Amino acid sequence: MSNHQSGGIDGVVGSENGFAKKSVKVIIDTDPGIDDSMAILMAFQSPDLEILGLTTIFGNVTTEDATRNALFLCEIAGCPDVPVAEGNPEPLKRGPPRIADFVHGSNGLGEIPLPPVKSKKSEKSASEFLVEKVSEFPGEVSILALGPLTNLALAIKRDSTFANKVKRIVILGGAFFALGNVNPAAEANIYGDPEAADIVFTSGANIDVVGINITTQVKLTDKHLDALRSSEGRHAALLSDMCEFYRDWHVKSDGVHGIFLHDPVSFVALVRPDLFTFKKGVVRVETQGICAGHTLMDQGLKKWNSNNPWSDLSPVSVAWTVNVEGVLNFVDSILMKP
Repeated sequence: MSNHQSGGIDGVVGSENGFAKKSVKVIIDTDPGIDDSMAILMAFQSPDLEILGLTTIFGNVTTEDATRNALFLCEIAGCPDVPVAEGNPEPLKRGPPRIADFVHGSNGLGEIPLPPVKSKKSEKSASEFLVEKVSEFPGEVSILALGPLTNLALAIKRDSTFANKVKRIVILGGAFFALGNVNPAAEANIYGDPEAADIVFTSGANIDVVGINITTQVKLTDKHLDALRSSEGRHAALLSDMCEFYRDWHVKSDGVHGIFLHDPVSFVALVRPDLFTFKKGVVRVETQGICAGHTLMDQGLKKWNSNNPWSDLSPVSVAWTVNVEGVLNFVDSILMKP
């Protein structure tokens, strides 16, 4: 086990040595979602990031509603021209998608009233947009994947060189050696499209995975939420209103008086990997039976006597530990910033 990378955003040249800072190109694949919204607004408030676009997927809401919410968030962030490309309406091989409206509310944003959005979605599909941007800037684009991995799997199927051209994919997904949150075996994003997740994990791309075994260690308690509401943070009032629904669900579901920061923690893993340690190993996803969506990593602790479904595949980096205080301080520094 070792630190995956040193501090700071990978690819940024410090201004103290006389060079201008180089922005990091990012696409956010998302199903907004209350905690997605927090992560997205944090990204827009990070001056070292160049948000190339958002791609949308089902999960917390339908794909259509995810697109509306993504357009709304771009407008709220003052970036209405950032492209939003709509993704697949359902998983690769399964029927209607599982929608977590009981967690995020019927509109995905905690039932807050939403004004009509003025901007329009891209004419390109999510997978087309992903392939186009990664091909336009080979080796430069990082993807923050906050929902089921259908769009990324379709991009890999569309372009056999996609996995080699993408700089880094940071995935919120899986429950490594911990219980799931859909059922004991599976975490919601991977359960949403297990076949897609297995395609992505075995693609050979440079992947960091942040599972709920990590994200459930990082909570915004009621005290934190009160501090956010009373802060002068640019989006503090909006996010606080959203979080009321989310917080009430956490109390009923998990007995937690506060909220888990699943998506914001994954965003922090993108920009501050020094706050985590990672282990490398091949990850496969079960696609059948009662354990569909289960993520299982070969930690490399044993030399197997014969080949198995983990053999000869590219490893990914799985988040293993997290500096909880460091992540919370970093989240606070952005969300409470005027």
